[in-house]
Amino acid sequence: MAASAREDGARGQEQGRRGCEHYDRGCLLKAPCCDKLYTCRLCHDNNEDHQLDRFKVKEVQCINCEKIQHAQQTCEECSTLFGEYYCSICHLFDKDKKQYHCENCGICRIGPKEDFFHCLKCNLCLAMNLQGKHKCIENVSRQNCPICLEDIHTSRVVAHVLPCGHLLHRTCYEEMLKEGYRCPLCMHSALDMTRYWRQLDDEVAQTPMPSEYQNMTVDILCNDCNGRSTVQFHILGMKCNICDSYNTAQAGGCRISLGEALPWGGEQ
Repeated sequence: MAASAREDGARGQEQGRRGCEHYDRGCLLKAPCCDKLYTCRLCHDNNEDHQLDRFKVKEVQCINCEKIQHAQQTCEECSTLFGEYYCSICHLFDKDKKQYHCENCGICRIGPKEDFFHCLKCNLCLAMNLQGKHKCIENVSRQNCPICLEDIHTSRVVAHVLPCGHLLHRTCYEEMLKEGYRCPLCMHSALDMTRYWRQLDDEVAQTPMPSEYQNMTVDILCNDCNGRSTVQFHILGMKCNICDSYNTAQAGGCRISLGEALPWGGEQ
């Protein structure tokens, strides 16, 4: 599924550029917590044992004339432009990347704004192509990424929206797919597995079980539709009778049917 909007700030280090590895700006923030000067809150947090509250910043220092002044977009002394984009709420200074301040998120996001909408239930800005087409989970953006356990809402890494509605950092999602395909929270398939399930159908059909297992059935629970069904046991996988997914788990012991052997994945 499409990604969510991310908080503004991810920038690579560029030689000769003012600012820091996170932001391009012409001023330093005066941290209200310790009165030290840092290019940004991230630089501050990486060097101190406490966090800088961006909303409490009152003063900045111009990198050219070094005058300390009230936070604003342009230096009052030498007219240095502190940032092509400036948010007076977040005190975010940076190059213009079509940022916008989302009042519901409470922070700035990278736009353009018209490409995103704020889902009030999920409490997150999402791509327009997800409007009315995603599963909502109350305040899902306020949960940490279940893989790295880091914050998602204010992260500089794009969040990926799974079909089940849970969120992962995009980088964590990509790493997860190297090892498996299930949401780490609910075990629902994290992407469309239809093509793989059909390939597994063929493999099951071409791999008959030994005669002593051919009448063996088992109760399963499907992680995709949450349905329960009774199917023929197979070592390669057991297919849900309701949604045809192989993302299933055994929900009871195996038993031998006294009747005719069932077709693979069939009901009794």
